[in-house]
Amino acid sequence: MNPSAESPSSIHTDCAEVQVPGQVFLVIAVASLSENLLVIVAVIKNKNLHSPMYCFICNLAVFNTISSFSKALENILLLFKDAGRLNSRGPFELKIDDIMDSLLCMCFLGSIFSILAIAVDRYISIFHALRYHMLMTMRRVLIILFTIWVLCGTSGALMVGFFEAATVKIFFIVLFFTALLLILLLYVHMFLLARHHANRIASMPGAQAQHRKSGLRGALTLTILIGVFVACWAPFSLHLLIMMICPENPYCECYRSLFQLHVVLLVSHAVIDPAIYAFRSVELRNTYKKMLLSSASRICKRCA
Repeated sequence: MNPSAESPSSIHTDCAEVQVPGQVFLVIAVASLSENLLVIVAVIKNKNLHSPMYCFICNLAVFNTISSFSKALENILLLFKDAGRLNSRGPFELKIDDIMDSLLCMCFLGSIFSILAIAVDRYISIFHALRYHMLMTMRRVLIILFTIWVLCGTSGALMVGFFEAATVKIFFIVLFFTALLLILLLYVHMFLLARHHANRIASMPGAQAQHRKSGLRGALTLTILIGVFVACWAPFSLHLLIMMICPENPYCECYRSLFQLHVVLLVSHAVIDPAIYAFRSVELRNTYKKMLLSSASRICKRCA
């Protein structure tokens, strides 16, 4: 996923390749790394956040952290290469590049499956509220997380190892749109049923009504997460699709000339997600405040 590796070919086109300074990628990666680490620490420290949904959110934050670290490291290495300190074709450098690309592919898949897991969790919490704690036990959550990591880790390594094969590119694109379709179908079904049951919430016992309202709030958060995910990842997936279906078309080449902007959107996804959590979750927002105030207090005591 090195931008230089995906630059437009020598086909004649009036569209010049858009160049984004490496420092922009580095700043985004560092900001994302900081934000997602904050999410992970907040979920671990606050026992009120030790629930299935926040486990999946924390898992998404871990994938975002890994992708941000990989992108930051990649851009640091590119700076060394520009300074003449690294040989971009050296065996060590190529190996590192393959590892980082594998991690980025793994994190892409991990983001999809984590959002899908959050969607399923919200569906169960809304429409099977009384059985939620029986269905979504922590043991099952851990099994789901383990399965996601094994599947994504294996797929990421295979996708980079055989990326030149058209089959792998097709798999990458089909997986993205299939997972997105499943999420959207689940989402539409969820909100159609939620609308049908909305008038019944007031007549329910207090605890169950509150639980269902909480589920609807979580579903709205999921809606925002899905929208951001599509906006950030769809241009890159379309880029891969265009590479396969019209590699020599000048008009397609114009779209491919925007590759680095697509990568900016892609890495920005990991920056936006934590902001959504903080905006939508009061509990998580309060945990952030306590952590920041505690850190500020310690710094003031040391300075005094």
